[in-house]
Amino acid sequence: MREHAKPLPSYLVGRYRGWHATSYTENRAWYRRLAEEGQRPRSMIIACCDSRVHVTSMFGADQGEFFIHRNIANLVPQFTPDGDHHGTSAAVEYAVKNLRVAHMIVLGHSSCGGVEGCHAMCSGQAPELEEKTSFTGAWLDLLRPGYERVTERNPADPLTELEREAVKISLENLMTFPFVREALNDDRMTLHGLRHDISEGLLEQYDSATDRFETI
Repeated sequence: MREHAKPLPSYLVGRYRGWHATSYTENRAWYRRLAEEGQRPRSMIIACCDSRVHVTSMFGADQGEFFIHRNIANLVPQFTPDGDHHGTSAAVEYAVKNLRVAHMIVLGHSSCGGVEGCHAMCSGQAPELEEKTSFTGAWLDLLRPGYERVTERNPADPLTELEREAVKISLENLMTFPFVREALNDDRMTLHGLRHDISEGLLEQYDSATDRFETI
């Protein structure tokens, strides 16, 4: 109910006022131009909700440069036009059809709680995620094929490999969207897969030719 909405905590109010008095005031013309002309981002980034993944800071981006969509474990579902609510699919559609982005980037990361949850669920250690009432479990089930591939390989570090699989599965699922395939075939857009190591500050990129992640 609406009565549960409360004023912002004071520390956030203070930060906003500081931003408005400095960054906004010093760049007022730029912000007004963005508002009047609309957004024209060159790239869409599909990232994890994790608060440690600071996408704009990592790439030194300013307002208007990236169209960013975040969800648990940076997953993209397959193209499923069934009339249900599909936030990630809607964001992809808008980026490709309306914004006509030139690059679509899936950005995974280390120590991903969503990936850890998927691993626990698929190995039978998190029955609560398998409950039909679990939104998180249903979402993480998108990564189950990746878990099965990692299990077959039996690597020394299965969680890191599953983080990479989350990126690869999202790239695979993006190819099930007709408008994504069309944009790629027309050379209007390229796909990219990345994994960020939070502790080391490193960035890996996926090479489909070798099916490997290499540090940039």
